[in-house]
Parts: sequence; C-alpha cells; structure tokens
Amino acid sequence: MSYDETQALRDRMRLLEERVRGLRTSRRILMNLLAAKERENRALIARLEAENGRLQRQSARFARAVLERNIRIVRLEESLRRQNDVSLG
Repeated sequence: MSYDETQALRDRMRLLEERVRGLRTSRRILMNLLAAKERENRALIARLEAENGRLQRQSARFARAVLERNIRIVRLEESLRRQNDVSLG
C-alpha cells in the first residue's frame, strides 16, 4: 500500500469519525427534543384532565340545580291543582 493510499484511508477514517460524532450529537439533540415534547404533552394532559374534572363538577352542579327547579315546579303545579280542586269542590 502506498503512502497516498494510506493517507487517503486516514482521511476517509477521519471523515467517518467526524460523521459519527455529528450523528451522536444529532441523536442527543433529538432525544432532548423528544424528552421536552413528552414533558410538554404530560403537562397538557394534566391540564386537560383538570379542566375536564372542573367541567364535570360544573355540569353536575347545573344538573342538580335544574332537577331541584323541576321538583319545585312540579310541587307548585300540584299545589295549584289541589287549590283548584278545593275551590271547585
């Protein structure tokens, strides 16, 4: 093997080692970005779950209020019917 061939192989080896270092750096960057995205998604999920719980509680309160008003309306209607029955009777 001649000096030029040996030098060419060394140059090629240096180039490949630089590429490997670059790939390792890129991999670290991508892994950091992925970890950051996962943290962001977990935070978003936690916020949405909290919002969902709040909305469910609010909906339950509203449903109870509507039910209580409906019961009151039915009782008032029944009271009016009784008064009408007594006055007609």
